[in-house]
Amino acid sequence: MNIYDFTVTDKDGKEISMEKYKGKVLLIVNSATRCGFTPQYAELQKLYEKYADQGFVILDFPCNQFNNQAPETVDEIHEFCKLNYGVTYPIHSKIEVNGKNSHPLYEYLKKEKGFAGFDSEHPIAAKLDKILSEEDPNYKNSPDIKWNFTKFLIDRNGNVVERFEPTKDIKIIEERIKELL
Repeated sequence: MNIYDFTVTDKDGKEISMEKYKGKVLLIVNSATRCGFTPQYAELQKLYEKYADQGFVILDFPCNQFNNQAPETVDEIHEFCKLNYGVTYPIHSKIEVNGKNSHPLYEYLKKEKGFAGFDSEHPIAAKLDKILSEEDPNYKNSPDIKWNFTKFLIDRNGNVVERFEPTKDIKIIEERIKELL
């Protein structure tokens, strides 16, 4: 089993086989429009523009599971991202990334790469740890997605190479992408 065994739904409701992205380096991200990490849309767009012609694609999956930070419709989210951050990479339909309604793609991603901790030097890391610890003192032991803008890096063969929590510096992510390109 690999990433190509899954289908996803685009923003218009059309089912797409992940095989469409065979041979590409992918960065899969769950996003939100009203999050402290929302400015990452701009950083992601810069990465996309810089490496798209080398076979790099970002696949964005809006998710409203973390403090209702993506309450809009997918069309409103797409418009927001386009107008405010110039996003041109694919934004898909809204999904759930945890729980009984978690999208099968995300169940697979979490199985392949579990939670490895937040970057403690990031200014929001302590706040996230506090929020999550209050909800579940053992949250660090679960592979679940912890917050918006968690990213999974996929190689050209459909293998999940690395998971980046939202606190990971985009420069580090860019270096890993370049290694795979």
